[in-house]
Amino acid sequence: MPFTFRKVLKGLAYTAVALSGTVAAYMASAFVLSHIPVAKADPRAAPDVAVFLHTNGVHTDIVVPVKTTQMDWSQQLPYANIPSGDTTLRYIAFGWGDKGFYLDTPTWADLKFSTAFVAAFWLGSSAMHATYLHGLPPGPDTVPLHLSHDEYARLIRYIQTSFAYDAAGRAQHIKGHSYGPDDAFYEARRVYSFLYTCNTWTNNALKASGQKACLWTPSDKGIFYQYSH
Repeated sequence: MPFTFRKVLKGLAYTAVALSGTVAAYMASAFVLSHIPVAKADPRAAPDVAVFLHTNGVHTDIVVPVKTTQMDWSQQLPYANIPSGDTTLRYIAFGWGDKGFYLDTPTWADLKFSTAFVAAFWLGSSAMHATYLHGLPPGPDTVPLHLSHDEYARLIRYIQTSFAYDAAGRAQHIKGHSYGPDDAFYEARRVYSFLYTCNTWTNNALKASGQKACLWTPSDKGIFYQYSH
């Protein structure tokens, strides 16, 4: 076997070992850090506003009322931006994620390696997904949370600062993209990566509003672990 070929094989072997070790360390860190609680709802806080934590099995959303005395989300994110224009929808679900992943991968069957690679390694941009809802059925995929006015104010600020605004201070609607009749996409701040995922964003939303959360997690499983104990 030529010397140079042996060197190539040895390099590939070292690379494979390094990648395997990195993946193992990432998975171990995700497991350990997601099991460490860092916040807990104040039992003395008044249950002024009902919001929800929801997962589709992979991706988590924070669901809030469209209108309260503190905030009317339809003023910032008009019903006119969703295909149905249905103004009877009373809740709105917020999710943050990689823009390319959101817009180019409506189903898992549409996922491309290039899309996943760009999303994982800080190479893309991000988007906010806003879905209007009539309500959420109870079940293991939905956790009701009751926030005080102060806690909800902190959650409002967190969500608002996740949007990217134009020069006039308006949320930037990404026109022509939706998964169904009642949702819309908007330009967002920050960059998605394997260290800061859609579920990391949701976990940080819980931290910001003083709710139960974990130290860090890239997955919905880490968040929902905290609400099963």
